[in-house]
Amino acid sequence: MAVLCLIERRLQNLSIADVGWCYGLALVVWWYASAAPGEPSRRWLVALMVFLYAIRLGTHILFDRLWHKPEDGRYRALRVRWGEQGSTNRFWYFQLQAAAIAWFSLPPLVVMQNPYPPFHLWDLLGFLLWGVAVTGEAVADWQLAAFRRQPWNKDRVCRDGLWYYSRHPNYFFEWLHWWSYVVMALASPLGNWGVTLIGPLTMGWALLKVTGIPWTETQTMTSRAAEYAAYRRTTNAFIPWFPRRP
Repeated sequence: MAVLCLIERRLQNLSIADVGWCYGLALVVWWYASAAPGEPSRRWLVALMVFLYAIRLGTHILFDRLWHKPEDGRYRALRVRWGEQGSTNRFWYFQLQAAAIAWFSLPPLVVMQNPYPPFHLWDLLGFLLWGVAVTGEAVADWQLAAFRRQPWNKDRVCRDGLWYYSRHPNYFFEWLHWWSYVVMALASPLGNWGVTLIGPLTMGWALLKVTGIPWTETQTMTSRAAEYAAYRRTTNAFIPWFPRRP
């Protein structure tokens, strides 16, 4: 992350920190698979799960927010707020991302340490939940990107596909993904499954209260106030469900 901080000085786009978080998490968990104790087949399965999740998300962010794109409004606001301390604060922001990699790598590590032979029912249920969550997030990202590519949708609110049932289906499936490691950890005889709650609780707090929904909705209300206000009256913010009558 320190190296990415140096690269960011040239790019002037802090979204590279999000890409680094995703790719960094994939690399750390892949290293765990070769170094941690536990049943080998389960270790490599979990490593593959995290790798596919993180590489998919990181690559999406790379092309959606970084590659030949202006800096996200969230980061432009941070630059203004940091002022003359910008260089120092950006460095520590990247170090915070490094700490987040270590923090969010703990749930997969706990699952990997299970010494029991594969695959317990909880392993299979967790893997199924992971498949639903990662697929749902990928579909939501693709639907929003396809909507935005159409010039006639400029300054309009996306209600296509999963976005018809939730204002933030990508965030919902991101949060759901972290529950898959909780479910898989229930198969372990070590009794350390509670550590895996780090994933959904921390991610849920961030998405619902910090950088996810609050920031996104503030930005959208600024640019699409009337249409988005109607969207908010009828559609759940997080958990997908059928829209309410206006």
